[in-house]
Amino acid sequence: MGSRLKRIFSFDRMVGVAMLALFVSVFVSDPYPVQFLRVKAFDMYQRIQPREIPPTGIQPVAIIDLDEKSLSEVGQWPWSRLTIAKMVVNLVNQGAAVVAFDIVFAEPDRMNPEGVVESLFKLDDKTREAILKLPSNDDLFAGVIKQGNVVLGQAGYWDVRPEGSEPPVSKSVAWKGTVPGAPKPHAFLPSFKSMVRNVEVIEKAGKGHGLFSLVQEPDGIVRRVPTLFQYGGEIYPALSVEIMRVMFQRRTIIADVGMTGIEAVGIAPKSQTKALRDLYRQLLTQMGDVEAAAMTDSLFPTGTLKLPTDGKGRIWPYFSKSDKSKYISAVDVLNNNVDPKRIRGKIAIIGTSAVGMLDIRATPIDPVIPGVEIHAQVIEAAFTGNFLSRPAWINGAEVLLIALGGLLIIWLVPSVGAKWTLAVFLLLAGGATSGSWYLFTEKKMLFDMTFAVSAMFFLYSTLTYLNFSREEAQKKQTRDAFSKYLSPDMVESVAADPSKLKLGGDKRDMTLLFCDVRGFTTISEQFDAEGLTALINKLLTPLTNVIMGHKGTVDKYMGDCIMAFWNAPLDDPDHIYNACTSALLMIGEIGPLNDRLEIEAKEEGRKHIPIKVGVGLNTGECVVGNMGSDQRFDYSVLGDTVNLASRLEGQSKTYGMNIVLGSTTNEAVKDKLATIDLDFIQVKGKTKGVYIYGLMGDADIKDKPDFVKLQKKISDAIGAYRTQRFDEAAEIFKEIRVLGDDEHKPWNLAVALDVLCDLYEERIAEYKVNPPSADWDGVFIATTK
Repeated sequence: MGSRLKRIFSFDRMVGVAMLALFVSVFVSDPYPVQFLRVKAFDMYQRIQPREIPPTGIQPVAIIDLDEKSLSEVGQWPWSRLTIAKMVVNLVNQGAAVVAFDIVFAEPDRMNPEGVVESLFKLDDKTREAILKLPSNDDLFAGVIKQGNVVLGQAGYWDVRPEGSEPPVSKSVAWKGTVPGAPKPHAFLPSFKSMVRNVEVIEKAGKGHGLFSLVQEPDGIVRRVPTLFQYGGEIYPALSVEIMRVMFQRRTIIADVGMTGIEAVGIAPKSQTKALRDLYRQLLTQMGDVEAAAMTDSLFPTGTLKLPTDGKGRIWPYFSKSDKSKYISAVDVLNNNVDPKRIRGKIAIIGTSAVGMLDIRATPIDPVIPGVEIHAQVIEAAFTGNFLSRPAWINGAEVLLIALGGLLIIWLVPSVGAKWTLAVFLLLAGGATSGSWYLFTEKKMLFDMTFAVSAMFFLYSTLTYLNFSREEAQKKQTRDAFSKYLSPDMVESVAADPSKLKLGGDKRDMTLLFCDVRGFTTISEQFDAEGLTALINKLLTPLTNVIMGHKGTVDKYMGDCIMAFWNAPLDDPDHIYNACTSALLMIGEIGPLNDRLEIEAKEEGRKHIPIKVGVGLNTGECVVGNMGSDQRFDYSVLGDTVNLASRLEGQSKTYGMNIVLGSTTNEAVKDKLATIDLDFIQVKGKTKGVYIYGLMGDADIKDKPDFVKLQKKISDAIGAYRTQRFDEAAEIFKEIRVLGDDEHKPWNLAVALDVLCDLYEERIAEYKVNPPSADWDGVFIATTK
C-alpha cells in the first residue's frame, strides 16, 4: 500500500502538480507576457482570415485624405480655415450624412485679421482698423460647421498641459447600472492628464465632439479601441462613437455599467435611421452573409446599436486589410472632382495618410495604416456587427482546459511513458486549436488556447526529461551567474581557480571611474520606454568597449551611469594611466554618437538634445572581492576611494570639466597627460579638503605651447586665489577666459573654461565683501554631490 501511494504521489508528479498550480495562478493573474502571447495568437487569426471589405458602393465611410498629393497642390498643413470650410461645403452638397474631423483645430487660423495685421509692417491705422473689422476665418468656418452634421475631433494628452479642465461644450454620454449598486464608470475608463480642444468658436459650432486618440498596446499595435474616456471628472466619447451618435441623430450615448466594469455602449437611433438599417441589410447580403442579413432587425431589437466592450470600455474590432477604395484625395473634394456616389449618404471622415503628419499606426493586419482608417473600420465593424468578443465564461473555460489537460499529462507520463503521452498531448493541442479557430471564424469569439497548450507542453517536457533538464538547468544557471556579475577576466580567473568563489575581499591600490550623463531626465523625455532603452544601449556599448579594451572591469550600470575599476581582478601596473586614457577615449566617443543620434532625431521628427557626460577618477586603497551572501554575491569594490570618485564625477559640471581627477591620480599622470589644477575642495560627506584636477587631453596636447601657457596661467590664478591676492587672481582669470574663447584650441572639446572662470570670479567677489580668515587654507566646502 505504501509503495503504491509512493508511486501515485511520486516526486515527478508532485513537481508536475506544483507546476500546474503555478501555471493556473500565472494565467489567473494575467501578467503582460501571458497577455502578449494571447493577443499575438488572436492577431494571427485576423491575419489568416481578415474581415471582408464591403463592396465600394455600400461602404458606410469615406475617408477624405489629406494626402501627399493634396499637400503638394494646396500647400503645407495647416490650411486656411476657408479652404477647409470649402471642403465641408462640398461634402455636404455632395450628400455626406456626417462630416467628421480626425484633426483638432487647437489654434486660431494664422490668416485671421488679427494674425494678418501682426504679420504686416507699417500699416496705417485706417487700413489696420479696416482689416480688423473683417470676419475671422475661424468665425466663417464655424458658420459653415453649424449648417451640417459635423463632428469635431479632440485629442487626449498624456502629460499635464497649462490648459484647464473645462467641462465639455455639451454632454453626450450618460451611464446606467445593470445591477443594483453598480459603481460609476469613471474608474474603469482610460484617462488623460490634459485635453487638446478646438478653439472656442469652432468647438461650439460642432454637432458632436469625439476624442480621436488611439491607445496603443505595449507592442505598438492598436487592437482594442476605447469607446469612452475620462478626463477632469467628465466622460467623453471616442470619435467613432460620437460620429455614430450624430449619424443616428441622438442626444445621448448610454454606457451600461456592471459591478466589474463597462459591459456595453449603446446608441439608440431615431426612426429616420430605417434607411441605415436597410443599407446594413444590403451590405450583409452583398457580402454573402445571408443569415446575418436576415437577422438585421434583431440586431437592433429596440432600435439601439449596442457595442460590446470589455470592462474598460474598449471594443475589439474585427479588422480588414487597409482599403484604399475608401480614400478620396482632399484636393479632389475641393475641386469637386469626385463621383458623388462615393460620398452620398456616407460618413466623411477628414484625416491624413501623409507620413509627415504623424498619424501612422499599426493593426494586427497592417503594420502601417493611417489612424483615420482605424476610426473608419470601427464604424464599419459596428454597422456590420463584426466585433470580436471574449464573453465572461471564456476565462473559466480556458482555466478548465489548463487544469484538466495538465492533470492528464501528469498522470500519463509516469504511467504509460513519453511516447503515448506525446500522442495524447498532440490530440489535446489539436483539439484546442481547432476549437479556438471555430469560435473565431463562426462566432467571432476569442478563445486563448496558446497558454493551455504551452503549459501542457512544458509539463510533458519537464516530467519526461526531469533529471536531464535539472542538470542542464544547473549548468546554464552557473554560466549565467558568472556572466552577469564577473568580468571576462574574472571568469577566466575563477575557471582556473574555483576556490576564488568565496566571500571576502583583498585590499588593493585601485583606480575608480564614474561616468554619468548630464541632464539625462530632459533627454529621456524625448523617448518612450523602448526608445530610451535603445539610447542607453547605444551609449553604454562604446563606453564599455573602451573600458574593457584598456584592462578595466565594469562593476555595474546604474541607469545612465557606469562604475568601473582598474587593477582587479588581475594586476595592472599602469592602471592609473589606462584609466585616464579610457576616460579620454570615452569622451571621444560622445561626439560621433551625438552625430548619429542627431541624424536619427531628424529622421524621426523629434528634437535632438546632445549627450554630455561627466567623468570622475580617483586612485587609492580599496577592498575588492566577492561581496554578498553565501548564495548570491557580486565581484565589487568598496572604500572611501570609491565614494570620492563618485563625488568627483558630480563636480565635473561645476568646474566646466568633462574629466575630474583626484590628487593621487593626477600625481601619477601629470607628466604624461595634460592636466590642470582645479581647486582645493571639501566634498560633501568629507571633513577634510582634497586637491582636484582636470584632465584636458593626451600627451600631444600636454606638450603644445598653448596648453603649457594655459596650464601656468591657471596655476598662477589659483595660487593667487589661495593666498588671498584676489585682485591679481581676478585679472589672471580674465586672461584665461580669453584663452578659452578660441574654439580651435585642442582642449576645447574637453572643457568650458568660462565656467571655471565664472566660478572663481563669483567666489572672489564674495570674498572681497566677506574675506576669509587669515589662516584660510584655500579650501572650498561643497554643498552638493
